[in-house]
Amino acid sequence: MSDLPLIQADRAVPPPAATTSTGGRGRRLRLLSRTDRVVIALMVLVPLLLVVGLVWLPATATVLLSGTDWDGIGPVSEIEWVGARNYADVVNIYPPFVPAVQNNLLWLAALFVVATPIGMFLAVLLDKEIRGSRFYQTALYLPVVLSLALIGFIWQLIYSRDQGLLNAVLGTSVDWYGDPDVNIWAVLFAAGWRHVGYIMLLYLAGLKGVDPSLREAAAVDGASETSTFFRVVFPVMRPINIIVLVVTVIESLRAFDLVWVINKGRNGLELLSALVTSNVVGEASRIGFGSALATIMLAVSLLFITVYLATVMREDKR
Repeated sequence: MSDLPLIQADRAVPPPAATTSTGGRGRRLRLLSRTDRVVIALMVLVPLLLVVGLVWLPATATVLLSGTDWDGIGPVSEIEWVGARNYADVVNIYPPFVPAVQNNLLWLAALFVVATPIGMFLAVLLDKEIRGSRFYQTALYLPVVLSLALIGFIWQLIYSRDQGLLNAVLGTSVDWYGDPDVNIWAVLFAAGWRHVGYIMLLYLAGLKGVDPSLREAAAVDGASETSTFFRVVFPVMRPINIIVLVVTVIESLRAFDLVWVINKGRNGLELLSALVTSNVVGEASRIGFGSALATIMLAVSLLFITVYLATVMREDKR
């Protein structure tokens, strides 16, 4: 019996290793295995390389080429540096530029003043969980899934001068896509039809995140639903409003598919994106001149994106 304490001492349970600790202040992070480190590195590097290779490098090359005179066919040694001459030519001696800017501004105004409020109104209605709201959400969002090129073909069935539904109903023979006096409005209606569903989804997501107690407090104070929305709910959705503004501006700048399918951005449908394409890959390829137009679009887009990022980071700090 005299050896029993000694045996128990030999069999005493050793203290747990620090690497196996699972709680308390002494918890230590488990070291990543080599496989985990490789997987994480690939998950970071692959998207980074794709973004750099497909976005930043082409954007940088576009800015650099905007100061050159090059047709894109000859050797790189034939590239001639012309400085800001392309920008001066765009503003002073390129007739389609002013109509394109006007049409882009008109596109922005139509989406922001007409389509965006309609999308917001539909989101408010669907947020009330009316009967069949899921069906209405799907039906209204369906055009967003379609490309603008496909939407152009769909609306061609309505706008066709000889066999279109609209002329058949109105008893007219208007060439809605070919007449330069009306084609921009016809195109804007088709683009707005698609934009409404996108805005509706954004605002519907924002409305779902609003604290219900805010509406209850406004109702207790006797505020109407309209007053509650514009004075309580709408200000709370400030981040969503910034997103909608940025999305609308970018949509108006990158509008391309619809007008290119119709008439390649000519005859009343001039847009900056169509001018870039016609100069870069058109019959008379002018890489430097087209890059100057693309750089102008890039600068305007970056302005609004910077405002959006600054607002988001300011909200995160709060």
